[in-house]
Amino acid sequence: MRMTKEDWKLVKYFKPEEFRCPCCNRVDMDKIFVFMLDGLRELVGAPLHITSGFRCEKHNKEVGGSPNSAHLRGKAADILVTDSEMRWRILKFAFLLGFPRIGIGQTFIHLDIDDSLPSPRVWLY
Repeated sequence: MRMTKEDWKLVKYFKPEEFRCPCCNRVDMDKIFVFMLDGLRELVGAPLHITSGFRCEKHNKEVGGSPNSAHLRGKAADILVTDSEMRWRILKFAFLLGFPRIGIGQTFIHLDIDDSLPSPRVWLY
């Protein structure tokens, strides 16, 4: 189920533009996913900078995303990570909240809830 304008009014920590595809400006984010991220932000106790939210097919291809990426369905986001303490806090609470798919990179953490993809999974970039 996609986020509506009314749904975005209930989100405490994020704005739609943080998830906007830079190619086409679409923000077709999944409602459950965004509210899970909002809960994550509350528990982490620090701002979460979204580096990649919704992606159209063209943008996903440009950034080298998987052809079946959860970003294409608005069920994923990449979060900037600047130090190991923040990485630990995000991972701790992501597991606690039940994010079933987590990718760990040097400078970001990918979270998604796409049940069309294998889960639970944790991988490294």
